[in-house]
Amino acid sequence: MIDTTTIIFLVILLVGIAVAYYIGSKAGSRKKHREWELLLPQHRKEAIAKSRAVIGGQFSENLAPYLPDFPYKPTECRFLGKPTDFIVFRGMDEKKIDEVVFVEVKSGDAKLNSQEKNLKSTIDKGKVKFEEYRIPKDLTKGKEEGDI
Repeated sequence: MIDTTTIIFLVILLVGIAVAYYIGSKAGSRKKHREWELLLPQHRKEAIAKSRAVIGGQFSENLAPYLPDFPYKPTECRFLGKPTDFIVFRGMDEKKIDEVVFVEVKSGDAKLNSQEKNLKSTIDKGKVKFEEYRIPKDLTKGKEEGDI
């Protein structure tokens, strides 16, 4: 049989393990929180820098047709943003469109993303068409006097 001293020893041991686990858990949590607080300013700086880069890029994209070395007339450009920045209708000012150009604006070392590469490939393969869609007449005609 197990004597009383052994039972008391086991209970004290289990309580000691539980207390040690609790103290270790709290200490680890505090240490992690302190580390996070120390890293937070750096993460904020990085986030702000990335945000500024994105906003600057978006601003530059919109401004691109007005830059001196842009190869197309700003009046013939239409901004889309996604999946490409501009569609240029060359000759539109003279009322004779002779070319349609998809333009993606990049700055610095930026590269085409996978969707932009896919669009370029599709255009290069000639998979571009013009389609006309007509709205059904019953949606566009006015109500008759007898209709409610």
